[in-house]
Amino acid sequence: MIGKLFGAWLGNKVAGKNDGAKGAILGYGAAAVAKRSVPTLAALALGGWAFKKWRERKGSQPSYPSEASPS
Repeated sequence: MIGKLFGAWLGNKVAGKNDGAKGAILGYGAAAVAKRSVPTLAALALGGWAFKKWRERKGSQPSYPSEASPS
């Protein structure tokens, strides 16, 4: 519901003085794009954050070459 209202408002602002189908089409298109892209962007951001944390945790433990250890 809120997405449709936002799309209608955005379409009205984009269409300007040329009210009519153009604003409605642009608003519907903006709402449809937002509906599809926001969850994907959120998933990518979460995956990137998790990968960064994994790399930081992996890099915090020093790894020494085998020839450096006492035998």
